[in-house]
Amino acid sequence: MKKLAILFMIAGLVLVAIGGYELIKTKAAERNTLNEAHQLLNVEKDEANTKTDPSEFFPDMGETVGILEMPSIDAELPIVEGTDADDLEKGVGHYKGTAYPRQQDQIVLSGHRDTVFRKLGDIEIGDIFILKLPYGEFTYEMVDSKIVDADDRTIIKSTAPEEELVITTCYPFSYVGNAPERYIIYAKPIEE
Repeated sequence: MKKLAILFMIAGLVLVAIGGYELIKTKAAERNTLNEAHQLLNVEKDEANTKTDPSEFFPDMGETVGILEMPSIDAELPIVEGTDADDLEKGVGHYKGTAYPRQQDQIVLSGHRDTVFRKLGDIEIGDIFILKLPYGEFTYEMVDSKIVDADDRTIIKSTAPEEELVITTCYPFSYVGNAPERYIIYAKPIEE
């Protein structure tokens, strides 16, 4: 019996070590991508005459595209094109096939609840989201939220010609493993 207890303790320590390594690796990837996003935005600022036209902004999969700021929870997160596991390890993923600001359609951003969107549940109606991209800075205000089944694909849809920012993450926030639901935030553009 004593050997079995020792075996379980060793297995537990190995799992904790693996989890810690994955967390450190993810934080490092996110930090590198955020630095890359800052460099991208600074280069574009320096080259103001060559700003990208929103109608021509279609980044490649895995490409760093900008920054998502959420002032109410003091978050500054890199945005990457794509939502597969490698992309989401680096930051917030932009769902391929959805729009970007000023493209007059739905913009969908997704992230892991236990990394980039750890505090997303603290966001409230009226809070602000700022998207910083090579062709400008865009502000959105949260207008609604809801919880849907993990398999619900009706969330991603065209809203043309209306622009809408949709932010998604797994739910419940404290769930261990593959969460059964998704937390959805809806935000509308604030014209400046």
